[in-house]
Amino acid sequence: MPAQRGEPTPPARLRSRVVDACGRLARSRPFEIGIVVVILANGVVLGLETYRGLTVASAALHWLELFFRAVFVVEIGIRLAAYGRRPQDFFRHGWNVFDFAVIAAIFIPGLHGDPALLRVVRVARMVRLVRFSPGLRTIVSALWRSLPGVGGFLALAVVTLYVYGMAGWLIFGSRFPDQYGDIGRSLLTLFVLLSLETLPDLIEQGMTISPWTLLYYVSYVVITVNLLLNILIAVIVNSMEEARRLEMTERLAPGYDEDGDGVPDEVDRIAISQRLDDLRAVIAELERELRIDRDDGHGRPHREDARAGR
Repeated sequence: MPAQRGEPTPPARLRSRVVDACGRLARSRPFEIGIVVVILANGVVLGLETYRGLTVASAALHWLELFFRAVFVVEIGIRLAAYGRRPQDFFRHGWNVFDFAVIAAIFIPGLHGDPALLRVVRVARMVRLVRFSPGLRTIVSALWRSLPGVGGFLALAVVTLYVYGMAGWLIFGSRFPDQYGDIGRSLLTLFVLLSLETLPDLIEQGMTISPWTLLYYVSYVVITVNLLLNILIAVIVNSMEEARRLEMTERLAPGYDEDGDGVPDEVDRIAISQRLDDLRAVIAELERELRIDRDDGHGRPHREDARAGR
């Protein structure tokens, strides 16, 4: 019997069912857990390949690598199929682009002639664990958003180190050439000093020249180790808060639905909260209507008392 006008044809219905099934599978928690397990197993195999004594098991490890490739290709295929007739929407998300690039790069013919580069591409699969952890995604997003602020911090830090490096070369260059013999050694010494491990030895060397050299090291520690590093921490923490707010905003967008009921999770919570507020208002109104007052304010008994005295 031919399909009526307006109804989808059997191939269209089948395609829709496949898309829905792929979408439910891609959003399911067991699917994500399975991919995480495969990624971890892939990391274990990469680690085992570094041992020369396991050459006997090289064939088994090779077949495991082929199995991992097949699983990752199927995963990407399912997630692409979940977008139906608009697979290009899959590439609107940065993590999807990264996953596709990492999985597709393994099939580039030129990589197979360079084992080191091929291993780097395989190791990059481990980074995919970040997409399956909201906490890690927030941290990576915060680091990415902090790059402009970190760039300004690095510029200020380089200028500060260069000024102190030149001053150290002028003060200590002739007496301690190993630490301050030129600008390169001076900068290296000050960079290592950021850990404060060499501070006692450098102060002791400086005191042999003049007690005033203590001012040089104290000011350097206060400005670089305390002030600049605290600025860097503040930039990263601020970016972390922005990333968390951005993630919460994305959850408000249509389509973020972990329970699969067709309504975004944040909208579910808002609707439940509104219903609870309405229920509280109804209960308060009932309490006002059922409240029994013995006197209505004009010296007349309440209607309940009047009925009781009839």
